[in-house]
Amino acid sequence: MIIYVDLDNTLCKTDGLKYEKSVPIMDRIHKINKLYETNKIVIYTARGSKTGINHRDLTEKQLNKWGVKYHELDIGNKPVFDLLIDDRAESDKTFFQS
Repeated sequence: MIIYVDLDNTLCKTDGLKYEKSVPIMDRIHKINKLYETNKIVIYTARGSKTGINHRDLTEKQLNKWGVKYHELDIGNKPVFDLLIDDRAESDKTFFQS
């Protein structure tokens, strides 16, 4: 199974565009790390999508520091939206409660 996981306000708390001050949500990271063993994990984020700023170095350092296991990092390609409607999407609130 290929699982795409959003970063900001899903695996870490982030206030606006202050990515350098993001704080990891460790229980969520632990759950993703367990899935890593039997699934392909792609961390994806809209960081830089709107501004064009390259946040790859900061993001990779944060993920490594927080111990996030992933196979790929897709950064800056996630569309910026206020609502996602998708038959395969699941809310982070629902997913991380189980």
